[in-house]
This record gives sequence, C-alpha cells and structure tokens, in this order.
Amino acid sequence: MTAELVRGQNHPLDRTRVEIRVAAGGPVVAGVTLGDAQGRLSGAEAVAHPGAPRRTGIEVPRQAAAEHRIAVDLDALSAAVHRVSVLLALPTGIGGLTAFGAAAAPSVTVTGLDGTGIARYTITGLGAESAVVAVELYRRQDAWKVRAVGQGYADGLPATLRDQGLPQAAELAAEIEEAVGRGQARAVPAPAPLTAGRSERPGSAGPAATPAQDRPSPAPTTAADGPAPSGAGAGAGGAAGPGTGAGAKATAGAKAGDLPPPADGGPIDYRHPRRRSTPTPAAPAPSAARPAGTPPSAAGPTAPDGSPLPVAGDAAGWSMDERLYNQVWGMFEDLARSVAAYRSAADFAESRLEQELDRALADPRSRLGTAGEAERATARDKHAALVTQARAALDRDLAQLMAESEVVEPALPPAFARWDNPVWQGYHVPLERPMALRLGDLHLPEVLDLRIPMLVRLPLERGLWIDSGPGSYAHGGPGPERDIGRRELPGALTDGPPDESELRRLAMESAVAIAARLLAIHPAGDFAVQVIDPGGAAAPALAPLVESGALPAFPLPGAKGVAAVLEGLTRRVELVQMAVRHRAADALPADLDTAEQLLIVHDFPHGFDDRALTRLRYLADEGPAVGVHLMLVADRAQSREYGPVLDPLWRSLLRLTPVPDAHLADPWVGHAWTYEPPLAPTGSQVVRQVLGRLAAARRAS
Repeated sequence: MTAELVRGQNHPLDRTRVEIRVAAGGPVVAGVTLGDAQGRLSGAEAVAHPGAPRRTGIEVPRQAAAEHRIAVDLDALSAAVHRVSVLLALPTGIGGLTAFGAAAAPSVTVTGLDGTGIARYTITGLGAESAVVAVELYRRQDAWKVRAVGQGYADGLPATLRDQGLPQAAELAAEIEEAVGRGQARAVPAPAPLTAGRSERPGSAGPAATPAQDRPSPAPTTAADGPAPSGAGAGAGGAAGPGTGAGAKATAGAKAGDLPPPADGGPIDYRHPRRRSTPTPAAPAPSAARPAGTPPSAAGPTAPDGSPLPVAGDAAGWSMDERLYNQVWGMFEDLARSVAAYRSAADFAESRLEQELDRALADPRSRLGTAGEAERATARDKHAALVTQARAALDRDLAQLMAESEVVEPALPPAFARWDNPVWQGYHVPLERPMALRLGDLHLPEVLDLRIPMLVRLPLERGLWIDSGPGSYAHGGPGPERDIGRRELPGALTDGPPDESELRRLAMESAVAIAARLLAIHPAGDFAVQVIDPGGAAAPALAPLVESGALPAFPLPGAKGVAAVLEGLTRRVELVQMAVRHRAADALPADLDTAEQLLIVHDFPHGFDDRALTRLRYLADEGPAVGVHLMLVADRAQSREYGPVLDPLWRSLLRLTPVPDAHLADPWVGHAWTYEPPLAPTGSQVVRQVLGRLAAARRAS
C-alpha cells in the first residue's frame, strides 16, 4: 500500500530502480540534483534537467508538463551521491502560473517500475513559491529512503540551486529556461476544470487527499500546534452549489485549487472540480409529467420538484468503502470552499461599507444634513443586501450538503461510522483491513448541525497526541461553537468547562475509544494494543480492553513498566526493519508478534527518564513504517517543563482534544475547524459489546 507522507517524514525504499511520478495543476519543469552527504552539488553535471535530461542513473522529461515520470536507478549512481533531490519549478514566458499557491497542490509519487506505489507526498502550504524541492531519496547505512521535503523558493530555480551549493546557479537556471522554451510546443496542458456534468473523483488510495489522497491529505493540519493530516481529517453527494452575487467577490482571496472565474462573468462554482454532481433539471411542465407506471429516469431518484436526490457512494472508486471515503472528503472540501466564499463576500461587504461611510463623513458640509444621513442609510442597505445574498448562496449549498450527509452517514461502514450508528449492532469481525479510520467529527460555526467525518488513511502514518490539559476549550471560545460544545458534553460537563481531572478522564476515554475502533476494524489477531501507565491512574478507562482480553493485563506501574514496554517495541521495530531491508521476513524470531501495535502512553512524560524518552522518539520516527503506532495522552502545557527536547515529538504528532475545540485547519483555505472526539454515547455499552465479539472471534481462531 502506498504510504502517505507529510513534510519531513521518511519511508524506506525496498528497491533501487524506481519511478517518480509528478502531477501538478499546470505545466511545471522537473529536474533532479545529485548531492553528497551534505546535499552539496559538485557542479552543473550533478543536475538533470530538460537541457540535459540524462545523467548516470537518472532521466527526466525534456519539457514543461502537468504530469511527469522520472526514472531513477540508485544502483547506477556514483558512490559519492548520497541525496537525489527532485525539483519542480514553474516555467516563465509560456503563459502559465507564476506561483504554486495559485493552483492545486502538486503531488509526487514514488513507484516501482510496475507502477506499484511506494510513497506519495502532496506538497501543501505553498504560496508565492515558484520552485520547490519536492522529495529526496537519500542513502542511510547502505539503504535508501525517501523523505518528503516540500521546501519552496519564491526566487525560483536560481535560489533553489544556489541553496544546494551550486556557484553557477543563475547560469544553469537560464539554460534550463531556454531548454524549456524550445520544448514549449510539446508541453502538456493541465486538464481543464470541470464546471458541469458528472465527473470522476480520483479513486486511488490517498488522503488528505489525498482527501481523496490523490487530492492534497486533506487530513486537516493542526492550526496552532504544528503540521498534521490526511489528514484529516483529515482525513473528511449532492454537491455544494455555486456561490452567486456577492459570493463572487471571494475570488480575490481564493486559495489554491479554486476554479477560475467564468469568462462570461456568471456565478462562480465553488464545488470540488472532480466531485460527482448531476445538474438539477428544471421541473417538468404538468403536461410532460411521467405517466403512472412509467419507470423513473435512468438519471436516478428525484425529489417531487424533479431535482436529483443525493446517493451514498456517489463518487469514484473500486469499492463501496473507497467511494464513500472519496465522497466524504468531497463534502469536506465543498463545505470549506462554500464557507470561504461566504466569509470573503461578508468581508468585502464590510470593507465597502466602511469606505462608503468614510466618504459620507469626509465632507463636513453634508455630515449633519439629510443628504449625509441618506447616503449612510444607502451604504448600510447595500451592505445588508450583499450579506443577505451571500448567506442565501451559502444556505443553498448547506442544504445540499445536509441532504447528502443524511444519506451518507447511515451508509458508512464501521471504520467510518460513529459509535451510535446502527451498523455496530450487526458488527462482525472483518476479514481484511479497511482503507481509513474515523477519528472524530469536524464542523464550522456557520452550520453547527453539519458534521463531516474526520477520516485518516490506514495504516496510520502519524501518531496522535490527545491533549489532556486545559487548552482554549477550558476558557471558553467563540460563542456559538463553544455553546454547542458544552451542550454535547456528557453529564456534569454541560454546566461549564471541565476541570483538569475531568479532562484527564475524558482524554483517556477518547484514547480507549480510538484503540477499540482500531481493534474492531482489523481482522482478529492483526492488531494489538500496549499501554504505559506509570501512575496506574488509567485503570478505569482501560477496563473494557482488559475485560475483553484485548489488553492481557493492566500495565505494570513505575519506571520498570515503562522500560519493559519500550524495550520490547524497540526490539520489534529494529528486527522488522532489518527483515524488510534484507528481504528476510522468514528469519524473524518465532516469538515476535508481527501484528500492528498501538502504544498508548498515559500521563506522559511522568515516569520517563532520558533513555526512555530517546526510545519513545525512536518509535515515533521509525515505528509507523513497520506497524508500530504511538498515542500519547498528556497535558502539553506540563510537558513544556521538560524543555525543548519534547518539541520534535510534539510536532510529529497530530493533536486531538477530549472535548470540542477549534484547532484543526484544512489544507485548502485554512479554516479553523472544531474537532469533536469519537466518544460513545453516555451510558452506551457498544464498545464493550464490540470488543466482546472480537474476543470471541479471536478465541475461535
């Protein structure tokens, strides 16, 4: 399965002859640099580019194009080459883009020669940059790995090459531009955006896009605490309808991936360009009504007014799970774009009102007269009309998304469904691992009733940090969001923000709920959970796991328990890494549990010494590639007392909260999404029932 990388993450390569596939939203120039152990270039001969497309072991395309394939033979490279960096740059002088932020995020996929995916990286977060180091293949202890880099340069190719130590960077960049100009006639244009009719969303595996992660892994990113998702999210149809009127003003601040404005000046379509959507037909005239007994149209079910009804699984994909996954991410992106259009239109209306009021008050002669009052009233009326028009367009979009959510949510499989979904009542242990996992729900303040599932791809490529400290949610927040957050919290929490002890309890319950879901959606025996709890305070929350046998016993307290678990998992990671590197899986010890492992660490860093912390950071960096995943339950504020040594660990994990909190950002427009944890309903026994059925299946096998 293709690994979905985030910036800075690495992944081992199990072969030395690979192909690097590039997909961008417009023509780009692709090149490769061959650096030493420090990443420095020996000279212009260490760069493969359209003017010199072949170097030993490397071949790149000769022209700018929206899609590229780069051939790499690592065995053929000189022993002095330790880094193979893939560069992408926007060509000049061919009428294309001038900054990566003006188009959909480019993606780079490392595959085998047979097309088998190894690793994929979608380069999100680019703005004014016109060149970027996308990924690098680097040599480490006689083995090769791929690392997601995503380092952009606003000054283009010269700055990129200069940063790698090439003295003649400007001259070589000019040579590359000249070569691209000669091949301009052969450039492959980007696919035209789709504005009408039904279209296919990519069905390949990936989130945050590869939300659908051939789109950017829209897991959501952590807005204030470091980079995230796919996820998301993220990880996250009747499609959202186009914005009109004042909403069209939003194009001034549109983000990457937005559709260009129509040439005829009509309304802008804010839908995802690859979302399936059927145009709403006009209601038929009474004389043209379908006679009784006539079969309905092949276009699908329709409402009484003739408009098409949303259908669950109405997206591209090889399986129903994949179609639902792509549909959920399409809803996520449609909602983000529609709300962005509304907010931009409202900001424009507010700005224009201020300007007109300033003009009305600038002339002292009319400031106090009836003419001045009439001018101010006219300005306020225009403002109200613009906001009303923008809200009407948003409400129209939200109504369609709400209708789609109502049919999609009940159709979700267990891996994507909430704990209160009836699908869990008929739960059966699966025979194969699903493609994604639901980590909670996301919503925006403009529509509090619409929850978008936060889906992340499996296997988890990033650990989780469930923050048990009193963050922003303990001190209130934006009115409507905070109110609904308190209304939905269980028990005593409905009366106000939870105290610290209640937050710690909820954080551990959230960790157990996620662990139980991971166990339930994997085949029996394919997933296991281990827990570090030095203080023994997590015993009540761990009871369902222990009673079902998913956790053999309550964790051993104290530093001895910490060391024992970390030592066992470190040994597992090292042995599996060696087996993968040398292709000797049959040489693994018989007593080694090869099931995927989730390590839950409660009250981190209590009970950890320097050696234990080093091992934990090693597991966070190297574990996901060989099936060891990390989940920390801790107060981030308290962990700061241990100094900057924990900062890299914090940045490498996705922060989640045990109560609703607006701390996740989407990769398209950067909204602050309110995250809600995947807790079971108060008093429900669904988690225990599911774990009981899983235990029975494990005993039967």
